[in-house]
Amino acid sequence: MNEDQREGKWKQIKGQFKQKYGDLTDDDTTHAEGKFDEMLGRMQEKTGKTKEELKNEIDKW
Repeated sequence: MNEDQREGKWKQIKGQFKQKYGDLTDDDTTHAEGKFDEMLGRMQEKTGKTKEELKNEIDKW
């Protein structure tokens, strides 16, 4: 597992935490942000690309 993949895994965990925290506080913004972070983390883990590379691809879509 390379550094970008490890970072992706960590972002998944952070994303899940933000989702739970958002549910506890009814903060929809935090929950949505957590979902996006989790998605980026999964993409990083699967592709080995950096966060910036993935964000650039998403922006182009």
